[in-house]
Amino acid sequence: MTENDGGFDTPRVRAPEIAREGLEWYNVPQPLGLKNLRGKLVILDFWASCCVNCLHVLPALKQIEAAYPEEVAVIGVHCPKFAAEQQPHVLRAAIARHDIRHPVVNDISFQLWREYAVRAWPTLVFIGPEGHVLGQMSGEPDAERLLTAVSELVEQWDTQDILEPSRMEVLAPERPAGALAFPGKIKPIPGEALSWALADSGHHQIVILDDTGQERARYGSGRAGLEDGPGESARFREPQGLIADAEAIYVADTGNHAIRRIALETGRVTTIAGTGDRGMVVTEAEPSLAAGLASPWDLEIEGDNLYIANAGTHQLLVLDLPGRELMPLAGNGGEELIDGDAADAQLAQPSGLALDPETRILYFADSEASAVRVLDLNDGAIETLVGEGLFEFGHENGPFPLAKLQHPLGVAVCAGEVFVADTYNDKARVLDIAARRVRDLDDGFACADAVCVTPFQPAGIWADGPDRILLVDSGNHRVVEYRLTERQSRTWAE
Repeated sequence: MTENDGGFDTPRVRAPEIAREGLEWYNVPQPLGLKNLRGKLVILDFWASCCVNCLHVLPALKQIEAAYPEEVAVIGVHCPKFAAEQQPHVLRAAIARHDIRHPVVNDISFQLWREYAVRAWPTLVFIGPEGHVLGQMSGEPDAERLLTAVSELVEQWDTQDILEPSRMEVLAPERPAGALAFPGKIKPIPGEALSWALADSGHHQIVILDDTGQERARYGSGRAGLEDGPGESARFREPQGLIADAEAIYVADTGNHAIRRIALETGRVTTIAGTGDRGMVVTEAEPSLAAGLASPWDLEIEGDNLYIANAGTHQLLVLDLPGRELMPLAGNGGEELIDGDAADAQLAQPSGLALDPETRILYFADSEASAVRVLDLNDGAIETLVGEGLFEFGHENGPFPLAKLQHPLGVAVCAGEVFVADTYNDKARVLDIAARRVRDLDDGFACADAVCVTPFQPAGIWADGPDRILLVDSGNHRVVEYRLTERQSRTWAE
């Protein structure tokens, strides 16, 4: 996108047609061509459902859609990075998960990507009301500046009688109707009677479950927002991760770019880190309430240190809880798979954390590199266990150097094994640390449910001792219990 005094230069380049044979459309009754959109400002959002930076663009686009429902048409052009993302049911679930309410076309073969000369996720392409390309913007836009630029264009074209305002017929995505909606991570709550905290991301709530999977409490009103206070009225926005100690549940409030604290005694919710706005790379220590986070996805705790998987800046951070100071821990902000000293290493959207308290090894799922990696908290070294790079993925078992994952989001550690929610492979996987081999968890397991369902995009996992694994089957809106000795699985909570 080229800018000129807040507006756009307008090269006279006719926009390539977007209604192409073989492309599947979502949220609309039939495919849309540019002739259907004539008289509007069209914004093509080139995105991938795996990409956290693409997700950061959605709130800005929703602001524009709300301000100009008849003058602006936002069209999502989904260009899948991972093999799993090509599947229609996977994209349909992503649209529902993120409540996307504009038309989306699945550009599996990258045809539109090439014709519009797109080079990176995310990219916005702007098309004027007469069908000419105005320009493009790669990366995450500043929401306020984008809205201002769009407003100036709409006002200019309105005075010139160029616009032809009208509402598009858009079908809202189907939302899950059960007690859980796209749940994220599950972690135990210390206490005499074992209980569990679950991030019910799609309902913007935190759920407390007893050890039989029965719901005992909920925190959050269920309305998206950033609001502290009593548990029943506080607001979260798509929380993904959490961790608990004897006094509180700490929440990675992903959509709010914040860390929240739920006091177990009173249920009161407070914000302890983040401003509510998307932050940039953390390079130095700063007061936690003044620090900007970027889609914190999971948490771990060690004494007074709260470890944060800050997916949006490809970093691990640490929050000193008594001092309320946020500091960089690993990753320089570059997105890549580079090991070595924590400060110089590069990560790729870390999304799951699990700490071995005896060895002080912090395991993390580096989702965009389809990797499981470790940070040695004793010497500050990063090492990759499984994973080869940003575009190396698949489903392969065997020795670590040959094994492949696909966009894993969750990890757990127990008795010398690392359990992985291998999200885009729809599997739970096991890394045997001593043997340095990978295998599938559920080979040979019998399903105890009346109706057995294959896991779909699991997002979280936890090991309750050597015999029980809880897998958060996010796409099926449930938690599955695996009993290793009995070789049996069943739906534990839904």
